[in-house]
Amino acid sequence: MTRRWLPVLVLAAALSGCGYNDFQKLDESSKAAWSEVLNQYQRRADLVPNIVASVKGEANFEQETLTRVVEARAKATSIQVTPETLNNPQAFNQFQQAQGELSSALSRLMVVAERYPQLQANQAFRDLRVTLEGTENRITVARNRYIQTVQDYNVLARSFPTNLTAMVFSYEPKPTFSVQNEAEISRPPKVDFGTGSTPAPAPAQK
Repeated sequence: MTRRWLPVLVLAAALSGCGYNDFQKLDESSKAAWSEVLNQYQRRADLVPNIVASVKGEANFEQETLTRVVEARAKATSIQVTPETLNNPQAFNQFQQAQGELSSALSRLMVVAERYPQLQANQAFRDLRVTLEGTENRITVARNRYIQTVQDYNVLARSFPTNLTAMVFSYEPKPTFSVQNEAEISRPPKVDFGTGSTPAPAPAQK
């Protein structure tokens, strides 16, 4: 009985020692972290229509700024994201660029909104701004968690002797957020109500 199972035990020990189990663990961790990134991006996309609607009520608001936000949201939400995106650098970068454009458009919108006192006094708009800031912070946390898990995975894929396991099982390094866009994408929209006080924290999400 023991002899029959010996090859299986030897194979299991070999796979464990060469990092196979670590690859499985980190692959699942990166997928979970990526799902949370998508979750938070979707939360932000869902906020945009309400923000645009509240701003439209302000007379003479810059139409070009609103149009850029609407177009950036449409572009960001039109990109189909699948599990394969994690292993496709080109698709990943396309998604990343679209989200970065939405971040920039929203930041510009908030800067322009500061010029409209009536809009600043609108409680609904103020609440949306605080919620947006909280969502941007959650995006940053989720992305940082994803970056860390991918870094751990990629180090394993490139290090000896686990790189041999990566070659045998076709474990390619995963793409991550590029350095050149990191600062711009992670910068939360500026929230300044013109009162000199610190804005209230974003309401907790259930």
